[in-house]
Amino acid sequence: MKKLFLLGILTILPQYVFSININFVGNTKKIIEITPDKSTGLEKIYVVNDCSLISELVIRDCSAQANVMTYSNLGGGFAQPVSSSYVNEELIIPTPVGNSGYIIEENGRNTCFWIIDYKTYQLKLNSITADDYQDCDATQINIGASGGEPIYYFSIDGRQVELSREISLKYYNLSWNEEAKLFEQVDSFKELSHISNPVRLSPPLYCNTIITASGDRFQKEWGEENKIESNLIYANGINVASYAEQTNINDGEDEESSNLIKTETGGLGGSAPADFSFVAYTTDAVVHNEWQIASDENFEYIDYRFNQQTLDYTFSKEGTYYVRFVGSNSDGSCEAIGETYQISIGASDLRIPNAFTPNDDGVNDIWKVGYRSLLNFRCSIFDRYGNQIYTFNDPSQGWDGKYKGKLVKPGVYYYVIEATGADGKKYKKGGDINLLRSNRTSSQEN
Repeated sequence: MKKLFLLGILTILPQYVFSININFVGNTKKIIEITPDKSTGLEKIYVVNDCSLISELVIRDCSAQANVMTYSNLGGGFAQPVSSSYVNEELIIPTPVGNSGYIIEENGRNTCFWIIDYKTYQLKLNSITADDYQDCDATQINIGASGGEPIYYFSIDGRQVELSREISLKYYNLSWNEEAKLFEQVDSFKELSHISNPVRLSPPLYCNTIITASGDRFQKEWGEENKIESNLIYANGINVASYAEQTNINDGEDEESSNLIKTETGGLGGSAPADFSFVAYTTDAVVHNEWQIASDENFEYIDYRFNQQTLDYTFSKEGTYYVRFVGSNSDGSCEAIGETYQISIGASDLRIPNAFTPNDDGVNDIWKVGYRSLLNFRCSIFDRYGNQIYTFNDPSQGWDGKYKGKLVKPGVYYYVIEATGADGKKYKKGGDINLLRSNRTSSQEN
């Protein structure tokens, strides 16, 4: 017994392994050869459709001094000799036993292989159904089958190793396409080494689909592949995506074309009123849609809730706001949360220039106030006699130096501004505007 144990140890050393040529006599179907990991000490795994049909193994490239042993799950250290004969320079092993390992020892060298009798593992797929229990992270299905248990072989040192059946599952699922801004249907696959119910599909099903199971790899090679389809399996997984767009003028515009006073928000927002469009996209199992607005980033206290996928909202008060979309299934047991958007609205400010030169040179042609977060704005402009010659209610607008379509004379004019800031601050200001003379505009003056 000690000698046989040493043979088992030597077999796992690469320098002692040599190749052999084996013929399975009586076989009616292809012998599937698999090369296992070197750590097993095995040169090959042979999958035979039905070992009862094999009358003998004929091994070429061996000498008459070759000895044959077989081992089980105990490993090569407990190998037992088997009868063999040497005829016409061929080593013959009669009635080989399936689901066993063999050691060919010749001149101190060892070659090991394992024979699998597939007939004892025959697979028959019968049904695919959704499991009664589902969680949020995966879709669980049950595959009704006979013979779907693991196929094992044993390494030369007695270690159990699984030989994958490569049973294939194919179905549709949804995947987010950022460029197209949609959840698109994609082919999804899962490979099973064996059948162990429930089978978990992760990510879960985001759309209703039919699942096809086929296999296993050995039946495919023999042209006997099983294939079965489920009825429609309903989506249980939920996923969401969202985006936010500021739809009115903001601090990000070219400073030369905007009279906004820049706010260092570090993100979205800027000057009030800030108009936003929020859009959410959801997968099939999302039933409840909710946009949430909170003043704290952890959403412990939610200020506003809107049960819709698209939300248009105007931020008109100073402060920092957090906005996110939450989708959930019919009973609220699963939810998905989209990106959190930070919206910062700056404190109000008003800065008033005292001169401009309306000469159509593209520089300082319009008298504009600098502002941030102003609400209820009104500006009136008067000549030196107290006549109102212009008024406007939008702080982003201004005065081009004209009255009834014609440029007024150079000189001093007067403004009165009343406004309310997003922070509640009240403004009431008045002062001079110097409209400066220029050669280009003098001919157009009243």
